[in-house]
Amino acid sequence: MSSPFSPLTLGSVTARNRIWIAPMCQYAVERQDGVPTAWHAVHLGQLAIGGAGIVLAEATAVSPEGRISPQDTGIWNDQQAAAWAPITAFITSQGALPGIQLAHAGRKASVYRPWGTDQTGSVPESEGGWATIAPSAIAFEGYDTPREMTTADIAGVVRDFGAAARRAVDAGFKVIEIHAAHGYLLHSFLSPLSNTRTDSFGGTPENRAKLLELVIREVRTRVGDLPIFVRLSATDWAEGGLTEELITDIGRRAEAAGADLLDVSTGGLVAHQHIPVAPGYQVPFAASLRAATGIPVAAVGLFTTPEQVAETLAEAQADAILIGREALRDPRFPLRAAHVLGAEIDYVPGPYERAPFRTR
Repeated sequence: MSSPFSPLTLGSVTARNRIWIAPMCQYAVERQDGVPTAWHAVHLGQLAIGGAGIVLAEATAVSPEGRISPQDTGIWNDQQAAAWAPITAFITSQGALPGIQLAHAGRKASVYRPWGTDQTGSVPESEGGWATIAPSAIAFEGYDTPREMTTADIAGVVRDFGAAARRAVDAGFKVIEIHAAHGYLLHSFLSPLSNTRTDSFGGTPENRAKLLELVIREVRTRVGDLPIFVRLSATDWAEGGLTEELITDIGRRAEAAGADLLDVSTGGLVAHQHIPVAPGYQVPFAASLRAATGIPVAAVGLFTTPEQVAETLAEAQADAILIGREALRDPRFPLRAAHVLGAEIDYVPGPYERAPFRTR
């Protein structure tokens, strides 16, 4: 049984508590050069002030064509890494661990961001878009058809993840998460719905998992003993997609390749998914993976109350909880949770001590 405010050591670092901030895309790089801005500094900094144990930066592209939208952050060059450095320094100064989610969007890349425009689908090259790649030339519904990747393309993606991981460490990040969920490139290799290859990267569960394993191993060589998280979609919510047996096998392979924790989400691979959304609806998947593999897991999805967080951890369904939209509504959620749950903590920021939380 774990408390929300008990520390958790992973690799060479220790998170001060088990309430963490999930990576949340901001689509806010107006220059479209992948360089994080003052928006990202304030957005992530306030979440560190709010008492989180780990603050994970949004899905950050390992290459220009890996961005979801033209307005995504990146870490494929030194200019971007330099811009991340003061952000990670501030997060660290507040007692939280700065983390980053490294991502390649695959066939779901080059799309309009979900705010500030009434357009949807793929961005044409005339507006800053680009051609996409995927394991197979199968389009995500409503998006352009991607080009099937060559083995040289696959090798390049592995190198890109490794180089991005090294830049992330140099920029001060202490946790590296590999995005293998939500229909993006690595997930699209894992699922039989999007991977119909007949070479060594398709055809069998072992082959479909090969790219993820290669990426994890490459990242491990670049980050030393810092923790590696892997975000997985535990189900595609669609017939013919990932099953409990398949995702358990993937989780075990991820751990064997060097992963320290599985960040368990679901869905995103196909537009015709049917998701029974409810508070904590993804917790059973996290609990199942934790029981089947023994690797630590984080649960995510519609956590909105301190009591909900505490119950999930007390029942040993997860080792940590990732808060997303609720942290946008209340960046001080971890501090409020400590007050509500009666936990004694020593990291309320000094300037905020004169404004203690009151019982609602």
